Amino acid sequence: MRTDLFDFHLPEALIALRPAVPRDAARLLVVDPQASPSVIDKHVADLPGLLGANDALVFNDTKVISAELKGTRERNGATAHVSVTLMERLDGHRWQALARPAKRLREGDRIVFGQRAGACLLGALDATVEGRGSEGEVKLAFDFDGAALDEAIASIGHMPLPPYIASRRAPDDRDRIDYQTIYAKAEGAVAAPTAGLHFTPALLAALEERGVSCHRVTLHVGPGTFLPVRGADTKDHVMHAERGTISLKTAGALNAVKAGGGRIVAVGTTPLRLLESATGADGELHAFSGETRLFITPGYRFGFVDRLLTNFHLPRSTLFMLVAAFSGLDVMKQAYAHAVAAKYRFYSYGDACLLSPAQSLR
Repeated sequence: MRTDLFDFHLPEALIALRPAVPRDAARLLVVDPQASPSVIDKHVADLPGLLGANDALVFNDTKVISAELKGTRERNGATAHVSVTLMERLDGHRWQALARPAKRLREGDRIVFGQRAGACLLGALDATVEGRGSEGEVKLAFDFDGAALDEAIASIGHMPLPPYIASRRAPDDRDRIDYQTIYAKAEGAVAAPTAGLHFTPALLAALEERGVSCHRVTLHVGPGTFLPVRGADTKDHVMHAERGTISLKTAGALNAVKAGGGRIVAVGTTPLRLLESATGADGELHAFSGETRLFITPGYRFGFVDRLLTNFHLPRSTLFMLVAAFSGLDVMKQAYAHAVAAKYRFYSYGDACLLSPAQSLR
């Protein structure tokens, strides 16, 4: 499909720079293509009343690491400031990263992150550039290994805020809490599963009282989640691989929910992509451990997920293409136009949608 079909206008003033307080006070646009009206204005705190007693919420429990590092490149006595975003751990001391500006780096360069004194118990965090790609990616070999490296990154790193926030304000200590779900557990993400940012202990308790079951899977979100589709056609886009797991116990529990007539509600596009990646042709969910590059565009036939809770996404992004595939492109364009007119807050720290599919999976 043509990429420009997924474009829309968004006033910059609607891009949220901070989350709602409390989190579940965020607005919620309920979108059902098969209902009239197809959009209803609610709040995230209303979610228990919008779900059935036998439904299941599926959360992504990945934990965002402090993946944004600022440092100084040293080469033959000359220095230059650079920043890197860690993307994927290759082994105990090597990371694949995105560098800015990448043109300042070449193989063999040394980078000093943090300060020479006090960055961590072992001193400054230094790395060597072992390789550089054509799209700004670099391979870094750190002088620390394992837990010591993790400690150093956590100490001097910053939350890797999306570029549409980071370009307007610097990350701060508040973001270490705000840009993390309250149930985050498995470290490894460099971007938050943002639909989950709306949940509070009170909301989880209300869902439990309603009879809605909660389940966890893990998909470590990569920086590719923010990248627009640059080509003129979606068929030319290659998704970044992301690593995920679904336990045998969780797969069995979710299959039982489906068999009992309950609906599977994915809390975000990341658990949706993971669930769909692990679903067989017979509609059964299987245990999963590995990478997924699933790119969902209109025409995709969903096999497992019945509803989707998600934030509002960027124009021409893979995420807007996914929601267009789920609820229909025309429906989602109309829903986003309603959200703009009603001044919903957009993107990672913004408001949310609860989407029903264009066609029933049952």
